[in-house]
Amino acid sequence: MSISLMMIVAMAAADPPPVPAAVQIIEENNVFVLRSADGAKPLYTFDRDVAGKSTCVDRCAIAWPALLAPAGARAFGGWTIVARADGSSQWAFRGKPVYSFSHDANSKASGDGMGGVWHLLPTTPSK
Repeated sequence: MSISLMMIVAMAAADPPPVPAAVQIIEENNVFVLRSADGAKPLYTFDRDVAGKSTCVDRCAIAWPALLAPAGARAFGGWTIVARADGSSQWAFRGKPVYSFSHDANSKASGDGMGGVWHLLPTTPSK
């Protein structure tokens, strides 16, 4: 029994990971990259956050807007929801609250590694 090239390609391609509606998956260079729902903003975590709690408030939250979760949103997979100090809900990935960076433009991740404490969400190989 022979396997066609088409079957090999289909078997090698991975499914994108499940994500909240506030997140878009974009395939770039054979990896799935997570962006804001409009596809324009890369998504980050903050090392100074503790699991289940956002510490990025006030001026920090202006530069690094939280990825807000709508009322009634439910946790699934690696995604959970944390309560922010202002009472809003924020998506968290693997326990770490998720943010975008206000200075990112054209899907460029200019905040990655900033201050040694901001990091892009992990990517997943697509192939």
